[in-house]
Amino acid sequence: MSATTSTPRRFQQGLNSLLQSRVAEVLGYPHGVDRYLEVFNPLWSVKEVRAKVENVQHLTADSVTLTLKPNSNWQGFVPGQFVQLTVSINGKLHTRCYSPANSLHREDGTIELTAKAHADGFVSRYLRDCVRVGDVVTLSQAGGEFALPEQRPERVLLISGGSGITPVMSMLRTLCDEGFKGEITFLHYANRAQDMIYAEEVADIAARFGNVTLLRAFADEQEGGELSGLFSSEHLFNSVPDFAQATTFLCGPPPMMAAVEKVWEEQGITDQLHKEQFTLATAAVDDSESAEGEVRFVRSEAQVTNDGKTLLEQAEAAGLNPQSGCRMGICYSCTCKKTAGKVRDLRTGVISSGDEEDIQLCVSVPVGTVALDI
Repeated sequence: MSATTSTPRRFQQGLNSLLQSRVAEVLGYPHGVDRYLEVFNPLWSVKEVRAKVENVQHLTADSVTLTLKPNSNWQGFVPGQFVQLTVSINGKLHTRCYSPANSLHREDGTIELTAKAHADGFVSRYLRDCVRVGDVVTLSQAGGEFALPEQRPERVLLISGGSGITPVMSMLRTLCDEGFKGEITFLHYANRAQDMIYAEEVADIAARFGNVTLLRAFADEQEGGELSGLFSSEHLFNSVPDFAQATTFLCGPPPMMAAVEKVWEEQGITDQLHKEQFTLATAAVDDSESAEGEVRFVRSEAQVTNDGKTLLEQAEAAGLNPQSGCRMGICYSCTCKKTAGKVRDLRTGVISSGDEEDIQLCVSVPVGTVALDI
């Protein structure tokens, strides 16, 4: 490293140390150093990862793809991992999880996030309709165990459905950039051809790389995919006969994922299946007619009648604003202490004990009266 390049870096390191010092903390009280830094530049922060929107694209009618340039606090990601993106909407912060879709080897330092705007997706619709180039958003560091292993597999099968294409798209792009020589099969499910995100790029990759096989499955056989209909074991046995020898990465809607998991269980190869789920599967929960008891928020001295919804939704209905992120039990942002009562985990249906314990608000519904340290 030359003296020319090392001097600015040493200055930046020294400045960061100063801004994180106890002296800076005292001088910045009560708002904190970041609140003063953002007056000069909204990207400046002592610890937060903030990112400027460099580009906005709409690859399909119901999606948005954001190219983001993060500040120097960003530590990178492993293909497949997710980040928590936070935006301010009407003065209130909202956080959701999205997977970077870009290659690990992207040279411009930007990351790419794609969100599909669902009818009930408050944040995703805001990203699609309102975010503009130049806006600044906040990111978490990347996390999650769904990730391309450092020791690349010899044979790779990528299975995705809908917006679940984003993490496996990052894996595909990364492997192609690395000159990966093993066989890659990309199996994607969508309702219609026009709903497939990254459709043109995936087709181009399959045409340019002889080791990449693209299999598109659309609900209507007239759509022109290599396959048609929903996922089935026949798709695998007929189109990917060596799937049992592949390391498989799966992301998509819960019904599709459950069907895939069943095949791997029947074949006794579950250790070769890696999965990420960004939609909470439907589970049997108390509805408004059968729910009983109350939800008591001890520190806030608030209380509501249990309506059978998740504890996060009931807290928000009570006018509280507990920290939350993914709303599907992935990021653990909404973890809080239950001081009394029992809850049911939406993912498993398991009912907790009545003891004091940490729970995730977004995937827990009260069974009778519950008290929370909120």
